[in-house]
Amino acid sequence: MSAVAFAGRDYLAIDLSQTLSNELAAVEVLPHEIEYFSHRETVGVAQRAWGIDPEDWRDGLAWAHERVTLSTHSGTHVDAPYHYHPTSGGRPARTVEQLPLEWLIGDGVVLDLRHCDRETGITEADVRAELARIGYELQPLDVVLIRTDVSEHYGQPGYDLMHPGLRVDATAWLVGRGVRLIGIDAWGLDRPFDVMADEARAGHPEQLWETHKFGADHEYCQIEKLCNLAALPKPFGFHVLALPITIAGAGGGWARVVALVPVED
Repeated sequence: MSAVAFAGRDYLAIDLSQTLSNELAAVEVLPHEIEYFSHRETVGVAQRAWGIDPEDWRDGLAWAHERVTLSTHSGTHVDAPYHYHPTSGGRPARTVEQLPLEWLIGDGVVLDLRHCDRETGITEADVRAELARIGYELQPLDVVLIRTDVSEHYGQPGYDLMHPGLRVDATAWLVGRGVRLIGIDAWGLDRPFDVMADEARAGHPEQLWETHKFGADHEYCQIEKLCNLAALPKPFGFHVLALPITIAGAGGGWARVVALVPVED
């Protein structure tokens, strides 16, 4: 976190985004690869492309760059409605470059739901009880952040199966109050896939990816793989910026998500 001045006010900026590294790829469900090219390696590239001699470069060094192969859902990212289903509310679902900016920048509220378990998940009753506990009434376009602290296990085997996810009644209740962006500090917003798969095989397929599939009926988007929610000094009274990379026709995009907490005079 760091102090920043923005729009005439002082803020504490808290980074809520995970860092991608090759060390994480081995345990990721959606693995990625980062190739690193050093300042010395690229001298030859410049020589072949433009005939620039190595001695023409300061200290004989050109530039560093990286080549990354990954999914749009690697690391901290924003899911667009198209990720959930091809349509939303009877219309073509929006892709990530079509998301309204007012959905992605707004007042934040963090709900501490660490006590919920991964099988039962987080229900409407849990969400309403936590809002009552912190004394906050949701407003349209609030950015709701779900704290589970599973982010502490990011990069560990089984990270994708540890979290309590939102049940569809909780998601519907939030979206019904004008929320359009919900974030979680875990692998996904739904419950873990092993839990949902067991239920589907037991004759309850309606519970499979129920929160994501709610987006087929009502538009909303979500942030997955957040971190540092414990660093927020208060449950509301801060702002969230969650701006994904705009990729044409994509169901999601990587995002640097930041909370801005006003510094009191």
